[in-house]
Amino acid sequence: MPRPRLARRMQATGGKGGGGQASSSPAGFGPAAAAPTAGAAVIAGRPLPPALLYRRCDTGELPFELCSELEAATGLIGQERAVEAIEFAMRIRRKGYNVYALGASGTGRHGMIEQLLRDRAAGEPTPPDWCYVNNFADPQQPRCLRLPAGRGATLAAAMKRLVEELRAALPAAFERDEYRVRRSALDQQLKQKSDDAFTALQQRAEAQGVALIRTPMGLGLAPRRNGQVLTPDLFDALPADERERMRASIEQIQSELEAIMAQLPQWEREHREALQALNRDTTSFAIAHLMAELRAGFTDLPDVARYLDAVEQDVKENADDFLPRPPETAPSVPVPQAAVQALDDFRFRRYQVNVIVDNSGLTGAPVIYEDNPTHQTLVGRIEHLARFGALLTDFNLLSPGALHRANGGYLVLDAVKLLTGQFGWASLKRALNAGLIRVESLDQLLSMATTVSLSPEPIPLDVKVVLIGPPGLYYLLSAQDEEFPDLFKIAADFDDRIERDAATTLLYARLICAIGRREQLRPLDRAGVARVIEHAARLTSEADKLSTSLRAVSGVLREADQLAADAGKTVISAAEIEAVIDAQWRRGDRLYRRLQQEIGRGTIRIETDSAAIGQVNGLSVIGLGALSFGMPSRITAQISLGRGEVVDIEREVALGGRLHSKGVLILSGFLAGRFGKTRPLSLKASLVFEQSYGGVEGDSASAAELFALLSALAETPIKQCFAVTGSVDQRGQIQAIGRVNEKIEGFFDSCQATGFTGRQGVIIPASNVRHLMLRRDVVAAAEAGQFAVYPIDHVDQGLELLTGIAAGEPDGAGHYPAGTLNHRIAARLDAFAAKAAELGSAFGHGGRP
Repeated sequence: MPRPRLARRMQATGGKGGGGQASSSPAGFGPAAAAPTAGAAVIAGRPLPPALLYRRCDTGELPFELCSELEAATGLIGQERAVEAIEFAMRIRRKGYNVYALGASGTGRHGMIEQLLRDRAAGEPTPPDWCYVNNFADPQQPRCLRLPAGRGATLAAAMKRLVEELRAALPAAFERDEYRVRRSALDQQLKQKSDDAFTALQQRAEAQGVALIRTPMGLGLAPRRNGQVLTPDLFDALPADERERMRASIEQIQSELEAIMAQLPQWEREHREALQALNRDTTSFAIAHLMAELRAGFTDLPDVARYLDAVEQDVKENADDFLPRPPETAPSVPVPQAAVQALDDFRFRRYQVNVIVDNSGLTGAPVIYEDNPTHQTLVGRIEHLARFGALLTDFNLLSPGALHRANGGYLVLDAVKLLTGQFGWASLKRALNAGLIRVESLDQLLSMATTVSLSPEPIPLDVKVVLIGPPGLYYLLSAQDEEFPDLFKIAADFDDRIERDAATTLLYARLICAIGRREQLRPLDRAGVARVIEHAARLTSEADKLSTSLRAVSGVLREADQLAADAGKTVISAAEIEAVIDAQWRRGDRLYRRLQQEIGRGTIRIETDSAAIGQVNGLSVIGLGALSFGMPSRITAQISLGRGEVVDIEREVALGGRLHSKGVLILSGFLAGRFGKTRPLSLKASLVFEQSYGGVEGDSASAAELFALLSALAETPIKQCFAVTGSVDQRGQIQAIGRVNEKIEGFFDSCQATGFTGRQGVIIPASNVRHLMLRRDVVAAAEAGQFAVYPIDHVDQGLELLTGIAAGEPDGAGHYPAGTLNHRIAARLDAFAAKAAELGSAFGHGGRP
């Protein structure tokens, strides 16, 4: 029986691959590549040599006995593109050149980025300190001060000493005899002026027969005669002209008394002003040398000098705050001495210095990672104190955020946490756009504040921000956020895999050495390193690539170190690595094993022997957390007379995804292109995944669905010892799919559950051969002839394998040789077309049966 397509020989995994057609298969699955094993050839439709099922690590490429003999790798490997982007971003100090580091989780991006930033920051100047101080003109708007690194704390300590010294010096100054004499003189002047005025008034009153009387209600006037104050009766007994004279005198004295009383507040005000001037003079003299000493340490900082001028002026105007308070009547409720002291100290908070950024212990620029990037953790917050049932705040309660600490250096943030944090993304964009850090509460940010709060002076911002996040979020922000491209101009793309060759194999061994030293693990021998490298290739699902996932590799090494410790070994060997890999799988395969048991019992019907028309074993992948495993699915097709429809039952009941539906529609295109040029396709076909109770997505089963459909059309049984995976285009070319290893192993385990026959195997796209890194037991079964993997690059090759019948090539007229599968299909379609025409005539033009 001729098998023209099975005799095709390909270079490595070569073949038609995707034929240049657009495909939704995973990136990296392209045309055939060079064979991974020298001398091993790939022939379409023939079992793959076991050497191509698993690419072993050549220990000849590992020139050591223990990995500890190697020099540890510095940083990550294979990330030159990302490192170049980050280093450029660090060099350019212009607005918007911040970095988004995108890549797969677990590749060590965070550690490498921080190391790059710290290496760069170590040679950069240390940024200044930042302080908030009281604004004596408007306490609601605290001022910020910029000081060289380390001098912020110096200023704060100096101000604290100043207050302590003032609390001692000022009371002493106001207790001196000189001050007492001058104040006594001022008091005496006020008293003398008042006494002189009243004495003169009293003399004039007595001369006019009017008495000046002091009463509890104040001063009063009364008529007087012969040195005696007249009673109302005696006054009424006086002659009328004398009474009138006395009334006039009283009114005159009353006017003069009122004039004197009106002058008293003016005299008191003048006294107070004179007293204040005296106090200021005394205060100035007492604090002159203290302020001079304080200013001497900050003569090079004009802003600090202006602040100290304001402090001096406030101290002069509020010297009473530093003097002992006069004893007061004891309160009805006792007040604890600690509370009294706290209230006393609260008066001097306005002279404190709030150092929100202290770089005194820093060498170079700061590198800050904020693990909870919200509005308040980024731009700072305004805290409050509870005092007598009320919440109070001042500039001392301003707390810095990550932007303050990273100012002048670098800030690293997790992009997902930033966007899900409380207004963190909006606050970061606002700060970067404005170049300012504004400390404000969420109420102020949202314009919801209804109470008076602080509005601190904003601090200039100079920071390089590095966001670490997944690629999908980067592309989403680039498309949906207009500000994002202007603020994050640099993308550092971290690769999740590197090429596997002799050079990178040795480099990977050095990376394993570096991890071991960092984690303080036992050294690995050569075989152990080789097994880790093979596992790294399996993680990428490509035999010629190595995973850069440090999380996965580090986890294997740590667990292997524990197994070696349990066995009392000083070296980690391949046996411990293999045991760890098996244990990691075993910890998560409970459901998988249960499904395989149900296949073995026949509860889930998967046939691994015999043959059936319109039925084929397809392969899918189920993901449970970090574990992915392949499972066979029975795909069936039914054919009847119709109008050229291919019905996807999964789609009809809303269990099929869009990609799966697309794959089914491609089948209609294939049938029309091959068989619909000379006849109408008067059929109706239905496809379904039997015993499928969940969603179906992806196009990797489209080749299997096509085989079931063609089998039903040709009425030719398919060998059930095979399972099929691969997508197909409208020209019948088989295209690569993802997770080929898991799919093959899934059918292998099913065959093991039902019993090996020696005829079982999996048909895969030829372009997937370079991705094979199968389990050791699968490779062993292939070596023993119990199981096989068959590559194909065209649907006809698969048909011949599945049915044992030649597919057939059309002649110049489009006719297929008799006895071939395509001839059977064409004949069946011709019969359908004739029957449809017959029924159409019976029911009239356009009628339907």
